[in-house]
Amino acid sequence: MNDNTIAVLGAGVMGTGIATLAVGCGVPVVLVGLVATVVLGILFTTCQAYEYMHAGFAFANHIYGSTFFMATGFHGFHVIVGTIFLCVCLGRAIAGQFTPQRHFGFEAAAWYWHFVDVVWLFLFMCIYVWGAGSVVEGMAH
Repeated sequence: MNDNTIAVLGAGVMGTGIATLAVGCGVPVVLVGLVATVVLGILFTTCQAYEYMHAGFAFANHIYGSTFFMATGFHGFHVIVGTIFLCVCLGRAIAGQFTPQRHFGFEAAAWYWHFVDVVWLFLFMCIYVWGAGSVVEGMAH
């Protein structure tokens, strides 16, 4: 498992946990969870940028490079959108705009974030596990 996977899954767990806690717990718990989730989202994006800069292949080299950059780039875009969504929720939580009866924006952000981390599991398995074996085999010939 790479740093990206740890970051996005950690953020997914945090996001799901704070969405559950938001209904019954106090604001400090939710704020800490939101900050941690945002930090993990930023960490994921940073790790992805580092990986792009140090990849041993390019977009145009072969189908793996094209697939890798398109799929992870599209996912990375959604991570950035989700991080912004969570930052807005963090600002609203600080302003006291969420209550146990009124928190749909927060739940929508949590569902979006959960979708992004589930998609990452699929991408990780297809690109990093299954697809990487093809590249190594192809380079050996």
